Amino acid sequence: MDVEIDHYVVLGLPSGEEGAQLSDQEINKAYRSKARELHPDKRPDDPNAHANFLKLQNSYQVLKDEKARKLFDDLLRIKREKVQRQGQQDSKRRKMMSDLEERERSAFAADPTMKAQEEEERISRQLKQEIARIIAMHSNKKPAAAAPSKQDGAADGGSGGGGNGLDKAKVLKVSWEKTGEGYTAQRLREIFREFGYVEDVVIKSTKKKGSALVVMESEDAAIAATGHVLGDLSNPLLVVPLQPGSSPAVFSAEKNEPDGPKLSNLVGAGYQDFENSVLEKMKKAAQKQK
Repeated sequence: MDVEIDHYVVLGLPSGEEGAQLSDQEINKAYRSKARELHPDKRPDDPNAHANFLKLQNSYQVLKDEKARKLFDDLLRIKREKVQRQGQQDSKRRKMMSDLEERERSAFAADPTMKAQEEEERISRQLKQEIARIIAMHSNKKPAAAAPSKQDGAADGGSGGGGNGLDKAKVLKVSWEKTGEGYTAQRLREIFREFGYVEDVVIKSTKKKGSALVVMESEDAAIAATGHVLGDLSNPLLVVPLQPGSSPAVFSAEKNEPDGPKLSNLVGAGYQDFENSVLEKMKKAAQKQK
C-alpha cells in the first residue's frame, strides 16, 4: 500500500486536522457513498474501475482500523509540519537574500560625503573659471581706455587733440589744492564710482596743485559727476569736463555771475583763475558749515 496516498481524500473526506476529528460513522457513510459511485458494475466502460474500487476499499480499511488511522494521522501531521518548516526556511532564505542584496547595493552606492565633496569641488572650479573670465574681460577693457587718457593728459591745454579714438565727453578734469594727504588714484576711483564705472584715473601734479584725468564709463556718468561737490570739505575737488560744452556748468553759482568765465574758457588760459576762485568759495562754504 502506498504511504503517499491520502486515504481521507480517497473517500472524499477533508484531510489534515479536520480529517482527524471525523467520527467512525462519518467515515462509514462516506465509504458507502463512494462505493456506490465507484463500483465496477456501474462503470463497465472504465478500464480502471476495478483498481479504483480496490483503492477505495484499502483506504477504508486503514481509516477503519484505530491503530492504523492514528499512525496515518501522525504521518499527515509530520508532513504538514515539514511543509511549514520549509515555508519558514524559504521565508528566512528570501529575507537573507534580500538583506544581502541590500548590503551589496549599499556597498556599491556612492558615499554621500564623497558625493558632496565632489559637488563642492565642481562648483569651486566653475566659480574660479567665472572669476578668471571677469578679470580677463576687465583687463582687456582697461588698457584700451588708459592709453588714450594718458595721451589726452599730455596734450591737454593745447589744441584739444583728436584722432586717438577716446571719447573726450567721458573724461573729467579734476583738480585740488595740495594740502594734507591729497588724493590718490584709488581714492578718486572710490569717489567717482558713485556715478558709474571708472575706466581709468591718471594723476598729474605740480608743486602747488594736484590734478587728474578721470575716464568714466559713459558720457552720462561724466555729466552726473560734474553736478556735485566731491571729495573732502577741507580740500574739495574741482570737477570740469575735459571737452568744453559736452555737459552743463559745474557749479550753478558761477552761472549767475555775468562777468565770470564761461565753460568754454575752462580749458586754456582762463582755467587757472576760474579754478582758484571756485576753490576759494568752496573753502569758505566749508568753514561756514563747520
